[in-house]
Amino acid sequence: MNIMKVVLALTLVVAAVAAPSGPRYGFNPSPSFNPGPSFNPGPSFNPGPSFNPGPSFSPAPSYRPTPSYGPAQYSFDWAVNDAPSGNDFGHEETRNGDNTQGSYYVQLPDGRLQRVTYTVNGGSGYVAEVTYQGEAQFPTYGAGSAYRPTPVYG
Repeated sequence: MNIMKVVLALTLVVAAVAAPSGPRYGFNPSPSFNPGPSFNPGPSFNPGPSFNPGPSFSPAPSYRPTPSYGPAQYSFDWAVNDAPSGNDFGHEETRNGDNTQGSYYVQLPDGRLQRVTYTVNGGSGYVAEVTYQGEAQFPTYGAGSAYRPTPVYG
């Protein structure tokens, strides 16, 4: 026990000797900023005009004649008829100059065929006539036709 008292006393003496002298509160670094001499711009500079356009260039002469296009003339048609999916639609058009005529059609979900026939004559604009072929069919709803999934466990 005596040895323990000696070790404790020596520890306290070493701690007291190692402690810094005087109180020190917070961060207190020495000043590190040392400004140099102030900036002196010297005499002002006043240049003359700095923009000097070079010679102007014109595009190289074209040796090809400017193409002249005649009035537009084309004709096309396409169709899709996929019985398993019920898709049935198509389009056809013919143009000669400013006169265009054509039609497009689509099989509607209610069973009718919708056809749009159109013309464009010069500046008259798009003139369309919409017709329907067939009678609309709507399935009847029955109480027994509701979807009832069977649960699967596993």
